[in-house]
Amino acid sequence: MEINKTKPRTGGNEKDFLWIQIRELPYFRALLRAVEAKFYQDLTVEAPVLDIGCGDGHFASRTFDFQIDVGIDPWEGPLREAAKTDAYRLTIHCEGADIPYPDQSFQTVISNSVLEHIPDVDAVMAEAGRVIKPGGSFIFCVPNHQFLGNLSVSNFFDRIGLRFAANGYRAFFNRISRHHHCDDPETWRARLEQNGFEIVHWWHYFSPAAFHTLEWGHYFGLPAWICHFLTGKWILFPYRWNLWPVERLCRRYYEEPAEQEAGSYTFYIARKKEGRP
Repeated sequence: MEINKTKPRTGGNEKDFLWIQIRELPYFRALLRAVEAKFYQDLTVEAPVLDIGCGDGHFASRTFDFQIDVGIDPWEGPLREAAKTDAYRLTIHCEGADIPYPDQSFQTVISNSVLEHIPDVDAVMAEAGRVIKPGGSFIFCVPNHQFLGNLSVSNFFDRIGLRFAANGYRAFFNRISRHHHCDDPETWRARLEQNGFEIVHWWHYFSPAAFHTLEWGHYFGLPAWICHFLTGKWILFPYRWNLWPVERLCRRYYEEPAEQEAGSYTFYIARKKEGRP
């Protein structure tokens, strides 16, 4: 398939991504994805574009006002859903460490909240470095080294001297989040430089208070999970009169400043160095 050669932009920042997400997803996931979607609105995403770990395509279809050239994912079920969204020109079932494209095929690679779930992330980083053109961009976001330390339940256990309970809860939450990596910027800088990238900009986001909303949402989101299990929809009545309590709760965090020094996640923009194969 011929890869698009245009240079699309995400467009202005006029969309209310919180409402777009919250009417379709459990509120804790909706809040995080809405915050991340806003970041892309100020970036020029040059084609051809590859999305590593596209999942069911929900994020891309709600965030970008253009089709991404290629989305890849190792899970067949979500990939079939992604193909239905029209967010991608092409979807491919493959691992991020084995991308079926020649060297320097893409100008931009994006990966939204995916790399933390991959055990052998170094292999994926190497493959991303292979398929990006020199001067191209690698844009991704991941939980960082502050993620576990920001958990409210474990911090409560720490305050009352139950260190074993605090550590146990952190391990439990990391496990249910399916995280293999919660690393600091220096660790990611080393991974990027090893594969021919330089960091252009990075910032921590999602304040501890916003993160607590996400943390507790894993438990209070049970009704949404039951609804999805029975109907295939996370939100049965996606109307403002029905969702105003959670929208009001999340709105303050959606509108907080993008850069949060104590944030639990980090957004990276890296560039493939010129002259690197």
